Amino acid sequence: MQAGVIFLVLGYVLSQFYRAFLAVLTPDLIRDLGATPADLARASGYWFVAFALAQLPVGWALDRIGPRLTASIPLGLFGGGGALLFAAAHGPTAITLSMVLIGFGCAPVLVAAYYIYAHEFPAPMFGTLAGLSIGVGSFGNIAGTLPLAWAAAAFGWRGTVVCTAMITLLVAGALARFIRDPKPDPAAEAGSVWQLLRQPTLWLIAPMMLAGYAPAANIRGLWVGPYMSEVYHLGAGGIGLVSLVMGLAMIAGNFAYGPLDRMLRSRKWGVFGGNVLALLCLAVLGLWPGMGLWAAGFWLAALGFFGASYPAVMSHGRAFFPPRLVGRGVSLLTLFAIGGTGMLQVITGRLHHAFAGAGGAAPFAAIYLFFAGLVAVALLLYLFSADRAP
Repeated sequence: MQAGVIFLVLGYVLSQFYRAFLAVLTPDLIRDLGATPADLARASGYWFVAFALAQLPVGWALDRIGPRLTASIPLGLFGGGGALLFAAAHGPTAITLSMVLIGFGCAPVLVAAYYIYAHEFPAPMFGTLAGLSIGVGSFGNIAGTLPLAWAAAAFGWRGTVVCTAMITLLVAGALARFIRDPKPDPAAEAGSVWQLLRQPTLWLIAPMMLAGYAPAANIRGLWVGPYMSEVYHLGAGGIGLVSLVMGLAMIAGNFAYGPLDRMLRSRKWGVFGGNVLALLCLAVLGLWPGMGLWAAGFWLAALGFFGASYPAVMSHGRAFFPPRLVGRGVSLLTLFAIGGTGMLQVITGRLHHAFAGAGGAAPFAAIYLFFAGLVAVALLLYLFSADRAP
C-alpha cells in the first residue's frame, strides 16, 4: 500500500505539472500551431472543467470499485493518451481536446490517495498525509516553469511532451501494479452523494474549500505575471523568480497546515486563523497594489503560505463523511474547489477587463479585493461550522 501511495503522489505531481505547463509553452504553440492566447486560456480553463466534472463519477467509482482501477485506467488512457495527442497537435482544437482528456485523466489521482488515507491510516493522520501529498505534488507546478522551459529549448516542445506522456503511462502502470484496494464496504452500494448534501455543516465548509485554494492558486497561476509586468515592468526572468518564490511558499504552507489539526486539537481553528491572515494579505495587496516591488513580493509569498489551507479544509470535511461515502465525499469537496477555481478564472478575467481602462494597478487592486471579499464571506460561514477534534 505504501508503494501505491508513493505512485499516487507522483501522479499528483503530474497533475500539477499539466495544469501549469501551458503558460511556458505558449510562445511555441503560438508560433508553430497558430494558437492565440485566448485559445490557450480556453484550453487551460477546460482542463479545470473536465477535472471538476469527473469528480462525481470518480467518487462513485472509489466507493464501489476501489482506488486501483479508478486511478490507473483514467491516468493511463486519458492522461497519457491526451499528452500524446498534445504532442502530435497541428492546431488549437487538438490542444483543447488534449487538455480535456488530460483533465479527466488527472481527476482521480489525489482523491484516490485521500480514499486510502481515510481507510488504511489512523484518522488523526489524515490532515498530515493530505498536506504532505499536496506539498510534494506541488513540485509538479514548479517543474512546469523553468525546468520545462529548459527541456523545451533542448529537446523541442513536442519531444518534451512525449517524454511526459511516457512518464504518465509508466506511473499509471505502477498504480495498477502496486495499489491494493481497501476492503470494500457493502454499505457503499446503498450510499448516495445526496446523503452528504443533506448535511448542513458541509455547506459551511464547502465555501472555505474554495476560498482556501482559489485565491492563491489563481493569482499564482494567472495574475502574478501580468501584475509584475504591467505594474513593476519586470521581464520574464523577474516574473519567473516572483512566481517561483510564491510557488515555494504555497508548498511550505501545505506542509505547515497538514499537522496543524493535531497540534491545536481542532480541525477548524487552524484553518480559520490561517485564512484570516490570507485575507489580510489580499487586503494589503488590494489597497496598496503599487506599494513597491519587494513589498509586493513579500505579500504575495505570504498569501501563498497562508492561502494553502486546502488539505486542512479537506481534513475537516472528511471528518463528517461515513466510511461508506468517503470516496464521494472527498470528490465532492474537490469539485467545489477545482470547479470554483475554474469559474473564478473567468470572473477575474472579466474584472481585469472592466478595470483596464483605469490603467496602472487598478485592475489588480480590483482582483485582490474581490478575492478578499470571497475569503471574508467564506470565513463568516465557516465560523458557524461544527468542529471535530482529531
